[in-house]
Order: sequence, then C-alpha cells, then structure tokens
Amino acid sequence: MSSSVFTWTPGWVWLLAVCTFSAAQHETLSQNCSTEANQLLAALEEVVECGEDLSWSSEDLASVLLSTMKLKDLLQKQQLKDCHGAQPKECPEPKIPQNGGLVCVTAANRRFCKPLCNNGFDFAFLRRSRLYDECSERTKYKWDSQYVGGNTLAVCSEALLQISGAKTAYFPQNQTCLTTKSSSQHQSDVIRTFIKELADQSVHAESQHACLVCGEQ
Repeated sequence: MSSSVFTWTPGWVWLLAVCTFSAAQHETLSQNCSTEANQLLAALEEVVECGEDLSWSSEDLASVLLSTMKLKDLLQKQQLKDCHGAQPKECPEPKIPQNGGLVCVTAANRRFCKPLCNNGFDFAFLRRSRLYDECSERTKYKWDSQYVGGNTLAVCSEALLQISGAKTAYFPQNQTCLTTKSSSQHQSDVIRTFIKELADQSVHAESQHACLVCGEQ
C-alpha cells in the first residue's frame, strides 16, 4: 500500500467535514462543496481500494464514521430533491421505498410515479398490471396507492423471487437504484422506459419533471 494513502487521512476527515457543513449550508457554500466533491469521491475510492489494509487509529476511524454517517443523511435528502417542485404542486411528495426507488414524470398535469425494487426484494402487494400510481385532479390530488390514505406507493421486502411486479419494475441483478442513478445512461433508460409505458397506456402528453429518486439502500 502506498504511503501516500496514510498521509491523506487528515485530509479525508477535513473533506468530509467541509462537504458535510457545506451541504447543510448549500445556499451560500454550494460552489465550495461542489469543488470538494470530486476530491472527496477520489479519496473515498482510494479508501475502498485499501480494503482491510487501512492502518488508522481508533480515533481516526471513529471520526470518519461519524462524518460519513452525517454526510450520508445529507446526501440522501439532497438526491430526493430531484423530484421536488413537480406539477401538479397540490400533490404530496410520495414516500420513496427502501431498497428501491421511484421514477416519476408529469404529463397533462397528472403526476405518475412507478415504484421499482432492487434485486433480492419484491413488492408486498401483487402489482403486475399496476405499473404506476397517479396523483391528479382526478384522484383529488391524492395518490391512488394500494396503501390507502397515505403517501406510500410500494414496499420492497426481501424475497428470493421477484414475482409481484412487472419485469420493468425491478432494477437489474447487477444494479441497484443508486448505481442506476449514478449512470446518466442507465438513469435515462429507466425514465425512457417509463415514458413509453405511459404512452402505451394512452398517456401521450409531453412528459415533464422526469426524475429518479432512491430510498435507503
């Protein structure tokens, strides 16, 4: 292992602290945090490559764990904003399923969201012919979910077989929601597939506010 890895240790803690603070204060420090993000990503990738060969003190380990836990919560909230502000604004924000995600789009002032589960998880309810849920004037600006009276659209539970949903309602075996979202191509593919499915259901208006958001993985 290169000795440079270990000289980076204070820098990693500092980068995590700066980015965590900047994310919380994004209105005034967003440019600073954007600058640090690339350095942070490179440093974290190097840490992962180290595997179990890291020779950090227990204090360093605790400091990094605390910072990464805070940063994870901030980043999770930040990526959920990708779907914020969509029309119609009367619709409440849907709850993102853990171990999966939601792909959403607005068409003809109707909001449609399609739940997806990661590999190894399946829907609690049978929804093979139910690709998506809707919120619009027609639904009195409530989600027409199988979970009546709330904003939960789906629950992804651990399962050996994925049989409750349509084939396109699951992320591929070698992908999760987050790995899909980390690739612009994969993310676009998921959105395009959903837009096509809406068109097949006679929803032909130009789609707007398309987004993919991930729950806790």
